[in-house]
Amino acid sequence: MLDIQAVFIDRDGTLGGSDTVIYPGDFELFPGVQDSINLLKANHLLVFSFTNQPGIAIGEATVDQFDYELKSFGFNKVYICPHRHDEGCICRKPSVGMLKKAAEENALDLSRCAVIGDRWTDLLAADDAGCLKILVKTGSGQEACDKYINKQYFGRWGQVHPDFIAEDLNEAISWILREG
Repeated sequence: MLDIQAVFIDRDGTLGGSDTVIYPGDFELFPGVQDSINLLKANHLLVFSFTNQPGIAIGEATVDQFDYELKSFGFNKVYICPHRHDEGCICRKPSVGMLKKAAEENALDLSRCAVIGDRWTDLLAADDAGCLKILVKTGSGQEACDKYINKQYFGRWGQVHPDFIAEDLNEAISWILREG
């Protein structure tokens, strides 16, 4: 039985949008996602967004725009890596920087947290932090399934396995609430 304190949800391809970045103002949630987020909160779980957004570093959008948008969807807090791939920061997934910051700020035991995402970088961060790992098949999720689960990969990328694979975020949240 799960004893979850908080759920971390990736943005692009998991909440809505596609496998590419859609900036605030044009981003739309997948059907039923708003109700699923509300359901987590109704069950007294903290709901956090954690997302890599390198477009911030090149001036395509601001941290405040992403923060405002994600909080309007009902997230308790938002954790954003605003750095480009090549900046070498400690927050960019698959690093655990955003998860550790959230744990410190919210007195969380990361082993009692779940991460839901559509990319293998989400799962690597979750695994390194000791979180429950859920892969959704929306966005880049089906490609991640085909690439990492159905084929043999060596090294760290081949050693991580999801705790659950969901068709979409709604199924992932239903699973957490059913198992929890």
